[in-house]
Amino acid sequence: MRMFCTDVTCINATRKSRLRGRLDQPRQLLLAMALLLYSALASAGWPLADQDGRELPSLAPLLQEVNPAVVNISTYATHTVRQNPLLQDPFFRRFFNLPPNMQPEQKRRTQSAGSGVIIDAKAGTVVTNHHVVDGADEVRVSLEDGRSYRAEVLGSDPEVDIAVLKIDVGGDKLSDLKIANSDQLKVGDFVIAIGNPFGLGQTVTTGVVSALGRTGLGIEGYENFIQTDASINPGNSGGALVNLRGELVGINTAILAPSGGNVGIGFAIPTNMAQHSISQILEHGEVRRGQLGIIIQDLTPKLAEAFDIDKDQRGVLIAEVQKGSAAEKAGLQAGDVVVEVAGKAVHNAAQLRNAVGVRRVGETLKLKILRDGDFKQIKAKVGEAAKMVAGKDEPVHRFLEGATLENASDAAGVEIAAVEPGSAAAQAGLRPGDTIVSANRKRVRNIADLKQATAGSDKRLLLRVTRGQVSLYIVLE
Repeated sequence: MRMFCTDVTCINATRKSRLRGRLDQPRQLLLAMALLLYSALASAGWPLADQDGRELPSLAPLLQEVNPAVVNISTYATHTVRQNPLLQDPFFRRFFNLPPNMQPEQKRRTQSAGSGVIIDAKAGTVVTNHHVVDGADEVRVSLEDGRSYRAEVLGSDPEVDIAVLKIDVGGDKLSDLKIANSDQLKVGDFVIAIGNPFGLGQTVTTGVVSALGRTGLGIEGYENFIQTDASINPGNSGGALVNLRGELVGINTAILAPSGGNVGIGFAIPTNMAQHSISQILEHGEVRRGQLGIIIQDLTPKLAEAFDIDKDQRGVLIAEVQKGSAAEKAGLQAGDVVVEVAGKAVHNAAQLRNAVGVRRVGETLKLKILRDGDFKQIKAKVGEAAKMVAGKDEPVHRFLEGATLENASDAAGVEIAAVEPGSAAAQAGLRPGDTIVSANRKRVRNIADLKQATAGSDKRLLLRVTRGQVSLYIVLE
């Protein structure tokens, strides 16, 4: 039987009832989340009562198992510090009563801190970030219980920011972390970040997976980050991101920090991506990155319309196929749209670049493409990425002296791998990580193109470079 209310008192009472219902919704949601976490902890068999018998969920039992496998890493490096040229002037030294035989250069010892994860206790294998150990001449690994060991750097992958260390522990017993399938992560999953922020020592923070597949940040060469709001700060680099089962799902590597500290946006390298680098480093001591030899771009709605493709179709457009490349041998053509790689959908160029870049040279890759309205399956054998062919000892142009150059993956340009301090390239404002995409207004796909474009430019050189997400022109004179 339906009842209608006509008087003001009844109407107000009805409104209050509805308002109370709306106000109770957030409370009900928080209660449901708490019950969900409570049931997850209970199913794991964790103690849910304190010493007084009160039920109280806790992460402590999980952390007792996980923490011993997360380590603090201390690195030491010796840097050469050049003295001011005035200090070499005898009159200046005499005037200021300085020693007559001052050295033009001095050595300075520096120390920094980071984090790492033991992934193989028997072999003493530790994983961390490349930038944590880059340039270090001594690396020490300290465990939660105070034990400390000297570590050997087996190899690193700067483009993914992964490094693998080995510690010789003799007969000592270590703990390691089980590596999870990071592809099973979902936005909203609870995660725990463990590391050594600001050199304070092992610290635990919690949060959720805020986003997956973050790219285009300009942090690394290959990006497919897990984004989390679990607090990650300087010193957490190389530490563990684990799930509620205590399994490793990511290696903490970077933060978005406009104020210099944590603002709730941290990034971790997924374990599935890191393992490609780890396995090759353990096998070869380096990463041999593959390529197909194609120039690619995102399939935009306008491009889809121009190619008579459904505007809702997602994929990556092949703009050019290099002669003699793995792509040409596989039968790929300009105008093809790659929609899947190894059975996984690709929506943008960064995803395709990552999918190819982490594959071993010689590995067969299954591609699903769209060509002339029909879907086709193509198998391509991944070719070897172009190695460095020019550096400071073999400059492409005198204005680029001091820059170490490498062909970028998939003919995306010429990457600047390193810049010698004080060189012509450094004085022009070029930085490691820059990618030259044009020279003198001519498209540059590789070092051969760069040589051709800069030939005869004796007075001025105009370069267009990409730096992270920014493109800019640089004039070298």
